[in-house]
Amino acid sequence: MREFELTASPSPEELAAITDALSAFNNSDVGPSDRRPLAVLIRDTDGKVTGGLSGYTAWGWLFTQMLYIPDTLRGSGLAGRILAKAEEEAKARGCRGAWIDTFSPQALHVYINQGYEVFGELEDFPEGRTRSFLRKNL
Repeated sequence: MREFELTASPSPEELAAITDALSAFNNSDVGPSDRRPLAVLIRDTDGKVTGGLSGYTAWGWLFTQMLYIPDTLRGSGLAGRILAKAEEEAKARGCRGAWIDTFSPQALHVYINQGYEVFGELEDFPEGRTRSFLRKNL
């Protein structure tokens, strides 16, 4: 019988064993992902990163993992411009769609205004909020 270990602190090598094995399986099942990082950075006048977008492209899709706009810049349309810049790069990489998720009502409004549509929701994730999953054709 196989042994199992539950841990809250796996090593990078242990996580890589899982990631590498799954990547190899997916490559043989659906083809290479061509996963590539993508970021749009906001820098202050000193060059320090204060926010922006972090994600990746894979299998013809842009996934935005994180989008953060500093409080002092919110409401200026910056999130939409950053998303548009990421989408433009994703199209240049051959992507046909983009997806993102959020539990912030303000961010949900921004994404819908940017042309994203809700395709799924998880209620009470986190408690008291709804996590919305959105997509957009590029």
